[in-house]
Amino acid sequence: MFELHCKLAEDCFQIGDFSLCRLLMMNNHHLPWFILVPRVENITEIYQLSGADQAQLTIESSVLSKTLVSVFEADKMNIAALGNVVPQLHIHHVVRYQSDPVWPDPVWGKLTAAPYNDDEQLKIVSKLVPALPIEFLPT
Repeated sequence: MFELHCKLAEDCFQIGDFSLCRLLMMNNHHLPWFILVPRVENITEIYQLSGADQAQLTIESSVLSKTLVSVFEADKMNIAALGNVVPQLHIHHVVRYQSDPVWPDPVWGKLTAAPYNDDEQLKIVSKLVPALPIEFLPT
């Protein structure tokens, strides 16, 4: 049975589910930052997914990226599956702007977490969820 890694649960808000992945939002108001986590047990790397799940992950990541660029008017999307701290397979989708606090550097290790307040969180989620495909199931 799928269980979200405790560090992801601690650092993120759960937004809902695509057919394969759970969508999370990082609790850091510096940048719109989302994470896809395939709901598959004991997976640490993309190649460990079945071929069908690899294809579905690519589709969900692409749909999310396209939506984020549109909704948040991104200059660039940073997408990465690091796994150095959290071994559970998860793919970061970070909306980047040429005006953001660490541009053009990577965000990792550069931004001290600054949690959203309830209104900020609700504003981001209510902006994103309606733009996602009908198949997306909000939490």
